[in-house]
Amino acid sequence: MSHALIVIDMQNDFCPGGALAVAGGDEIVAGINARMAKAGAVILTQDWHPADHTSFASQHADRAPMEVIDAPYGPQVLWPDHCVQGSDGAAFHRDLDTTRADLILRKGFRREIDSYSAFFENDQSTPTGLEGYLRTRGLTRLELVGLATDFCVAWSARDAARLGFDVRVLTELCRGIDLDGSMARAIDDMRAAGITIG
Repeated sequence: MSHALIVIDMQNDFCPGGALAVAGGDEIVAGINARMAKAGAVILTQDWHPADHTSFASQHADRAPMEVIDAPYGPQVLWPDHCVQGSDGAAFHRDLDTTRADLILRKGFRREIDSYSAFFENDQSTPTGLEGYLRTRGLTRLELVGLATDFCVAWSARDAARLGFDVRVLTELCRGIDLDGSMARAIDDMRAAGITIG
């Protein structure tokens, strides 16, 4: 089968009670598990930050979470400390069926650069290796689900479309942060990139 389901960052810190909780993030787990049965391959991404990651507001004097700074690679939202390597917050939600995963891709592990996309670091040029994995397996049709719609899902979807994959984002199996209108912008940007929404 040429169809892969890419499950973005279904981790404790992005679910209610987590350090960077997305409202309703846990509500989509059962639906994602059900969708796995229809996929030829399942890829899980996992935010995996060192404790001193540059995207953490705690690493910048006099800066607060959700402020935006100019990083060497472009604008960077400063986040609360989240998904620290080996922490419970970085673990997948307990109800997610991880046994179906063909691949678990960790991202954001380089201290000096954030990584929203499953395909590239935020400099838009350093690859994660996911493209090569998908191509060598003949996986050309991608469905994306997970957290958060307007950041890691959208960045992954746009990169996948730019690389020539047939991309669909299942919004009923995603939840967003909506930082200053970021949800509407993300949906518009994905549609403009030729991504199927819904």
